[in-house]
Amino acid sequence: MDLLLIDDNQDITTMFSKYFKLKGHNVFVSNSGQNGLQIIENEKFDAILLDLAMPDFSGKDIVTHLYNNNKINSHTIVALTASSISDDDKIELKSKGVHSVLRKPIDPDELLRYLERIKS
Repeated sequence: MDLLLIDDNQDITTMFSKYFKLKGHNVFVSNSGQNGLQIIENEKFDAILLDLAMPDFSGKDIVTHLYNNNKINSHTIVALTASSISDDDKIELKSKGVHSVLRKPIDPDELLRYLERIKS
């Protein structure tokens, strides 16, 4: 799979990137929301792992931008969050085209199995 990781926490992107590469996947990383959006608009990925809570330009901002520009449905976005998220927020994200919302921390094996299931 071609995966894009967008998360402001470099420890998280480094860990997941190394893990997914060891498992034979191509991984692209962005540690900023604005840069991540540019990558999304210029490349195609099998899945995008998107942190919702980032400073300056959040994962929610990325989702809203893609939704408002009718570009979200061509992407498989899995939102990740360490903070609590309401059911209403989950419903809103899914109504805008986010595939799913998962809680961090998440076991890399579990996340990879999940991604393989949704892409098969």
